[in-house]
Amino acid sequence: MSRITIDVTPAVHQSAGIGRLTREVVRQLLATPTAHQYRLFCMGRKAPVRDEKPPLSAEDIFAECPGNVPVVTGRLTDRWLYRIWFRARLPAPVEVFAGRADLYHATDFVLPPVLPGARTVLTVHDLTFERDPSSAPPRLLPFLKRVVPRSARRATHIVADSYATARDLTELYGIAPARITTIHSGVDARFKPATAAAVPWPVQQGAALRKRYQLGDAPFVLTVGTMQRRKNHLTLVRAFAKMDSSNVNLVIAGGQGWLYDEVLAEIKALGLTQRVRLIGFIDDADLPALYRAASVFAFPSLYEGFGLPPLEAMACGVPVVASNASSLPEVIGDAGLMVDPLDVDALAAALAQALNDAKWREKVIPMGLARASTFTWQRAAEQLASVYQHALEM
Repeated sequence: MSRITIDVTPAVHQSAGIGRLTREVVRQLLATPTAHQYRLFCMGRKAPVRDEKPPLSAEDIFAECPGNVPVVTGRLTDRWLYRIWFRARLPAPVEVFAGRADLYHATDFVLPPVLPGARTVLTVHDLTFERDPSSAPPRLLPFLKRVVPRSARRATHIVADSYATARDLTELYGIAPARITTIHSGVDARFKPATAAAVPWPVQQGAALRKRYQLGDAPFVLTVGTMQRRKNHLTLVRAFAKMDSSNVNLVIAGGQGWLYDEVLAEIKALGLTQRVRLIGFIDDADLPALYRAASVFAFPSLYEGFGLPPLEAMACGVPVVASNASSLPEVIGDAGLMVDPLDVDALAAALAQALNDAKWREKVIPMGLARASTFTWQRAAEQLASVYQHALEM
């Protein structure tokens, strides 16, 4: 029996994105029979992000998982540990804080020092900061560009969220493809359509949700994601302004991230303040109803390590218009419309088609449901368990 420690810090500290991915795959992993002994490690708590609820503890998040898996919470925050490991370069192995293990899984880009002989698995979600450095906060960019490639080269094995990220690891860091396993995310069962019928316009659903987030009664295009440059809200707003759909709103759900001010200024300059609803961070429990209430889901991101929101939208029976960049073709396939994320006219035309072409909607909604059903957390957990076994045998 091997001892495996999994860093669940992002599952505790991050509500969306990497946090959700880590929560879901670890929950499923712990529910899968194994001969190994798991331990969860979380670096010390930090203050909640603006617009988000205070984070739960790792014990709370994984309380219903079988097996009474032990949880170790460090007294130092991730920021202080990173200072020890990567700024001061102190040789303090992670086992000092998390306990001795045969394998340590670093789930969020960065691999700390480990004791000699320990095997390691590193998850690299994307290399946005390499492909588009302007998307990363300047204070964080030097750290990422120094520590992530070093971590990737040290790891026994690497998990990538997509084939696109796996290719980037090989092209940019020279990592041999044999050392990388791509594991796609899954879709939780709660993301499902309200009815089996595909109709040109969805029935106006979620009255309570519409009231809570002040969505109004009009049909709307929805996008979900932190307001930051790579999510490409600026192009989306400009494309929305070009559409001849004065009865349709645009709803942007997500916290305020890096360089969001220019989006707010563009909304005002285009006279869209009454039609573009900025509803901030959405409670995870509200997401399925929010997807189902939308008429179209838009995701024109410049770069994604995977792209879970469009997959969840398809699982809820909502047509998707998305970027054709990075990993998104892997997610959407032929079950949605994909366009150049910087082509405003093409994005506007795709949104108009998705809103108004009833025959296309009737065709694509079942295609989206079928495609989304192939992405499961059980499959992801089984693949991760195989990666652990492979790394232990190396």
